[in-house]
Amino acid sequence: MVWLGKLFGIFIVVALTNFDVLKISINMGWPIFIAMFIVLSLCFIAINIVPNWKKQNFSRLGIMLGGETLIEICVISFTLDLILGISYLIILFPKLSFVPPIWGIVVHILVCILFMGILALNGFIRMYVSSVQLGIKWRIIFLIFWWVPIINLVFLHKICKIVRDEYDFEIEKKEQNKIRSINETCKTKYPIVLVHGVFFRDRKYFNYWGRVPKELKINGADIYYGEQQSAAKTKDAAAELKKNIMQIIEKTGCEKVNIIAHSKGGLESRYAISSLGLSPYVASLTTINTPHRGCAFVDWLLEKMPKCFCSWLTRRYNNIMKRLGDTNPDFYAAICDLTSKHCEIFNREVQDVSDVFYQSVGSKMKGFLSAPFPQNLSYLFVHFFEKENDGLVGINSMKWGSHFHFVSTTENQGISHGDMIDLNRKNLHGFDVREFYVELVRELKNKGF
Repeated sequence: MVWLGKLFGIFIVVALTNFDVLKISINMGWPIFIAMFIVLSLCFIAINIVPNWKKQNFSRLGIMLGGETLIEICVISFTLDLILGISYLIILFPKLSFVPPIWGIVVHILVCILFMGILALNGFIRMYVSSVQLGIKWRIIFLIFWWVPIINLVFLHKICKIVRDEYDFEIEKKEQNKIRSINETCKTKYPIVLVHGVFFRDRKYFNYWGRVPKELKINGADIYYGEQQSAAKTKDAAAELKKNIMQIIEKTGCEKVNIIAHSKGGLESRYAISSLGLSPYVASLTTINTPHRGCAFVDWLLEKMPKCFCSWLTRRYNNIMKRLGDTNPDFYAAICDLTSKHCEIFNREVQDVSDVFYQSVGSKMKGFLSAPFPQNLSYLFVHFFEKENDGLVGINSMKWGSHFHFVSTTENQGISHGDMIDLNRKNLHGFDVREFYVELVRELKNKGF
């Protein structure tokens, strides 16, 4: 039905923008001309409101696809108008012995620009506000080069392809989830607690875990969050984490939880389990790109960075995070807990508990272009110390527990520290982060957790 809507839209736009020539060609009277022009204009308005038929026009995906459809209608109609305009001057008008006045040509061009402009503007607004995969880069690039001939068409084709691919991908995932949701693929025995990493909080309107929690819930998972402070000593954040998990257990009546922790959240979870008595209430701990053996570049930074700068940065961060909800943030202490020396001591003192299932996950970037700023720069820096890394953590530091799962992709991009939590909400070729977590939780379910 999409192609039928496009054909109808193209017909209406071409008819509207060439209706003055039709009037001249068949000597149409003004009453009929005005009446038919009003009908065509109403159809044009309808096309701008509902570009596609039976395609969830007012959902996010429907709005996005509608934008791509309007742009396609605009480009094809403009091309046809250009061909028709040339044929009028070369064939039709000489055949009718008609010499169009200058003002008539100007009005014709202005009408074409008006209707094409409305289509293009509506299409771009729809795609810009609804697409996730366009990102900031492509939005800015097109805003800069939209007026440059040829180049704008190349970028326009790229943007429409990104939007179309996003639509097809999401529709396919929806159909897949319809089947899986019936079987409650991710309905584990114990609920899932997602524990964030350093310098972030669990926010309602910007989820640290991107699109992952929604995907897990669709497939039957019960999802909760650690909600510890953004930056604090590992032991202090762990105490807060334990308190929040105990509240979850009391609220739900579940005996235990499955913890999935990213980055420093993995260290805080381990401390809460082993040193704060949380182990009877934890069935499994899965750490995602956690620096279990520290970050070598942090050692170097703390050694080389002037103490006055560290103090200034700590004060600035702590003051900001207090305003955003942290009760006792400590930027410097959080950084120090990520040094190799501290993690070595930590690993000796914080021993795994036999009754808890431990596993870990890791990934790596494949080069400078594998992630946007600032992780592209940090990758080069970390690479100097630890070679293969995800932009922050070396692969060897990520390994912990009875099983280490290395996530890779056949593409050149690789998978960054942020990609593992869907930070940029980007669909990577060769790695579906939402599907990865569905499989991860499915495995926990199959293990009886």
